[in-house]
Amino acid sequence: MLYRNFGSTGLQVSELTFGGGAVGGLLINADDETKQAVLQRALTAGINWIDTAPSYGQGKSEEALGKILPELDANPYISTKFTIDTNNPDLYGQIEESINGSLSRLNRTSVTLLQLHNPIGENSEGRQIGFRELLKPHGVFDILDGFRSQGMFAHIGITALGDVSAITRIIKSNRIASAQIYFNLLNPSAVRTPPPSWPCYNFTGLVDTCFEHDVATMNIRVFAAGVIATDARHGRERPLTSGDTVASETHKNQAVFSALGDSCGSRAQTAVRFALTQSRLSTIVIGLASMQHLDEALEAQSMGNLPDSATQAIQLVYSKFTG
Repeated sequence: MLYRNFGSTGLQVSELTFGGGAVGGLLINADDETKQAVLQRALTAGINWIDTAPSYGQGKSEEALGKILPELDANPYISTKFTIDTNNPDLYGQIEESINGSLSRLNRTSVTLLQLHNPIGENSEGRQIGFRELLKPHGVFDILDGFRSQGMFAHIGITALGDVSAITRIIKSNRIASAQIYFNLLNPSAVRTPPPSWPCYNFTGLVDTCFEHDVATMNIRVFAAGVIATDARHGRERPLTSGDTVASETHKNQAVFSALGDSCGSRAQTAVRFALTQSRLSTIVIGLASMQHLDEALEAQSMGNLPDSATQAIQLVYSKFTG
């Protein structure tokens, strides 16, 4: 396992992060024996970060970690999240309740990173929270600073979904340590904007802005909720970005792999290697459903970056795509 700098935190994080989310679902759906075996395998392989959230399986992901990690006598870095109800003016109470609930389920007194799970926009609307709510006096970040001073978590992060200009304001505010970045073969725009022929939500500039402000980048949805990795559908494929559907993502994926085939490994391994090629990504969060998925990802990590020929072939697909 190789390790990368995690922004300005001084932490060294494994290139792969164990994702505890609902799409892969291992920490939610597998039996306890499987959960323990896969976590042990990941830790033994050098993965030192596990990402979870209270919303993953309605707390089941956090509860699994709280039960299994002490049995393994393991203490990896842990990140979890909180979500703001924008219709509830009690910001302090919401955040306090969420943190306490997570720590209780995780069986810990603190976590490494606490991340805002809401998309960020110009104004608060539905799940989207306006950037001013985060930055204003006594707003979300001021409240988080108070809880951080109590030792409940070490660092603050965001999920970089929503309006790019609003997200950029937050990154430039120097109030956060990390951002979860949407990046994969089907939407590379956070690193490099594809040509107009390749349709995708535009996250242009986010990774560069994070790098300029020493904000760590956690690559999420590297498999596009599984669309990249497999043609088998589990019903949990939910595109996070406006304008995307499972059908449109599948069509783009077919174009990429019609060009690449299995020259760079399996489809999942190609996706992981595509992300590893981006040196400004701090870690890649991989969703898992089985031990086989973990072994496949570990093998991809050992294979390293994609060769230049594959990267050039992907760029050609983008430029010639007719959707």
